[in-house]
Amino acid sequence: MYESLTKHIPKLQEGSFGDWVIDKQNDGSPEHPIQMPCVNYSKVVDSFWNDFYQFVSDNSDINFCDYQKILEENGIQWDFDSMYHADISSLGELCVLALILGAIRADRFGEGALLHFLESGAIVRWLERLKAMDEVAPLNLH
Repeated sequence: MYESLTKHIPKLQEGSFGDWVIDKQNDGSPEHPIQMPCVNYSKVVDSFWNDFYQFVSDNSDINFCDYQKILEENGIQWDFDSMYHADISSLGELCVLALILGAIRADRFGEGALLHFLESGAIVRWLERLKAMDEVAPLNLH
């Protein structure tokens, strides 16, 4: 069920996630305002991101909008430390998907948040959990 996501594990393990783009050309004057730093994500991350949102779209009957509530119900706060340190060995598929979505959405509010989850290995660890659950006994989330 999750192959469209777990197929990204090998590429994400290689560690080519993207680079920070920092404006070193402008001086901050009104004529040359400094652009805010941002992450230029790699094609590997863009591909994963697109496939994840396609998965969400293809499974529109699952309420992914409540990812924060799903995390809370599993004793996980929507912040890096709580999500990173969550014991995923006992979490169900919906919560693991909520962790991934939470990491992706965090990047909208804090530039580079997704990069932090990628560099720490959390995203790959969560994908590996989905793959393991898929191989043992795939559950029906619907």
